[in-house]
Amino acid sequence: MFNAEKIKNECVQWIRDFFEENGKGCNAVVGISGGKDSSIAAALCVEALGRDRVIGVLMPQGEQHDIDKAYLLVNHLGIKHYEINVKPAIDAILGSLPDELAVTDQSRQNLPPRVRMSTLYAVSQSCNGRVCNTCNLSEDWVGYSTRYGDSVGDFSPMSNITVTEIKEVGRLLGLPDELVDKVPIDGLCGKTDEENLGFTYAELDIYIRTGIIEDKAKKELIDRKHRMNLFKLQLMPAFESNLPVKA
Repeated sequence: MFNAEKIKNECVQWIRDFFEENGKGCNAVVGISGGKDSSIAAALCVEALGRDRVIGVLMPQGEQHDIDKAYLLVNHLGIKHYEINVKPAIDAILGSLPDELAVTDQSRQNLPPRVRMSTLYAVSQSCNGRVCNTCNLSEDWVGYSTRYGDSVGDFSPMSNITVTEIKEVGRLLGLPDELVDKVPIDGLCGKTDEENLGFTYAELDIYIRTGIIEDKAKKELIDRKHRMNLFKLQLMPAFESNLPVKA
């Protein structure tokens, strides 16, 4: 049985311990999309550090239809925040690529989260910060993130908690239901997460925790995605030369 209060309290203490060891007095910098993950991550940081040490960064790409949810979150938590539109940077990069280079849809879809992560680090290094990774176990399990985009950060409070579980934590944190229960959209191609994945988070989360799933085709799909995307969670492979190094 999942004990949301126990996990919430342990996660809050883990964040405090991280900052004590890796950035005493530093601020938590969180990219705020208005979805459940960034909302819950920011709320965890507020409970751990206090609202004065949490900075939200809203990063629309031009017009963002649901940016009101991001403002609802930062106002609800009472945290300092910045809005930085990343569209000019993305357009500049794409416009600078040589004409003979056939830019793929995948390149176009993954560039924005990588620009956003660069933006978060620019803010973080300008305000004595540490960047919060907002991924959860469910997304990480099937590689539903952009490498060197939303998959990275300085600390990751939710990467071992599933979507189903993290929503329970969000309710304990007193977040508005419309943020906790907001239908997740990838922000890349306009589809919901579950439309892209081919299965629901509820099905995935049960499978992660119990190994049980009734639909054989969905089991095979989840297993394939998990195998294909394990590299995103691993350190970059490095050649080992066996040359001596100072101990």
